Amino acid sequence: MNANLATVTIDVILDRHSAKEVPTAILHSILFHRLFGTVKPQTFEVLDVTMPGVSDPEMEQLVTEKVDIFWKGIESGANKRGQIIVTFSEKKAKKSWFQVYVGEEEVPWEQWIVNVEMRQPKSEDRQEFNANIASTLLKALNVMLTHTSSERGRTAVPLITNATGISPFPIKIAVKVGGVELG
Repeated sequence: MNANLATVTIDVILDRHSAKEVPTAILHSILFHRLFGTVKPQTFEVLDVTMPGVSDPEMEQLVTEKVDIFWKGIESGANKRGQIIVTFSEKKAKKSWFQVYVGEEEVPWEQWIVNVEMRQPKSEDRQEFNANIASTLLKALNVMLTHTSSERGRTAVPLITNATGISPFPIKIAVKVGGVELG
């Protein structure tokens, strides 16, 4: 693991009604702020909060797939806590003992950890619960903007040597429920 790995954490408390749309919007917003290719933007309206997103079939499929895995993991188990982890890496030459090139390895340079807890509010608390989720989304957007525009956020990005495609860097999205990686 890279000692200089920049890690950003976002904590969210959700209910069944928002369990798919909120993580989808958060993941799309992270990708929107960290993809360096030509990005076709889109927006997500979640509880009166407009979140930026990426209109790319490959990224949309990846996000949908991972959110579905997360949802199924939460629904099928007793554990109502999970994580969705987005890792951005760079490809570096891997060398053996005698500095002989033996292929490439992916070295992470930034990781976004979205901690999710599921709760079921009482019906009389629904409006307050939704307001709290909306507030959390605004805070998450603020964290994304602050990090990606900060000195640490900018210097975490390695040199872009391959400008083809939507991302010059490998992206991995991992889903964990109860500490166990799924999918």
